[in-house]
Amino acid sequence: MRKQRRRLLRKAFQTAGADKIIGGYMIWFFASALIIWIREPHINSYADSLWFCFASATSIGYGDRIAVTLIGRLTTVVLTIYSIAVIAIFTAVIVSFFNEVSGFRASDSAREFIDELEHLPELSKEELEDLSRRVKEYTKK
Repeated sequence: MRKQRRRLLRKAFQTAGADKIIGGYMIWFFASALIIWIREPHINSYADSLWFCFASATSIGYGDRIAVTLIGRLTTVVLTIYSIAVIAIFTAVIVSFFNEVSGFRASDSAREFIDELEHLPELSKEELEDLSRRVKEYTKK
C-alpha cells in the first residue's frame, strides 16, 4: 500500500507538471544564489547567498542580509514570487493526492459492500448483523 501511495503521489506530480516546475524552481533557486553572490557586495560566500535565498523564498526575510543592487532586488523578487507559486502548486498536488486516495478507499469499500450483497444468502447471521450495522452507520452520515 505504501509503495502504491508513493507511485500515485509521483504520478500526481508528473500529471500536474509539478515535477518540471519544481525542477525548474531548484535550478532558479541555485542560479539566484549565484547571481546574488556575484552582484551583492556584502554577501561574501555562496553559503551566505544560499541563506539569503532561503530567507527570501520562505518569505521569512530575517533582514540579516538584504539585496542592495537592482539586479539583486529583481532576482529576489522573481525568486519570492516563484517560491509562492511552487508552494501553492505543491500544496494543490498533495491535496489532490489525498482526495484521490480517499476516492480509492471509498471505491474499495463500495466494492466490498456490493460483493457482500451479491453473496447475501451465503452470509452467516453474524456477517448479516455486521452488514446491517454498517448500512445503518452509512445512512446516518
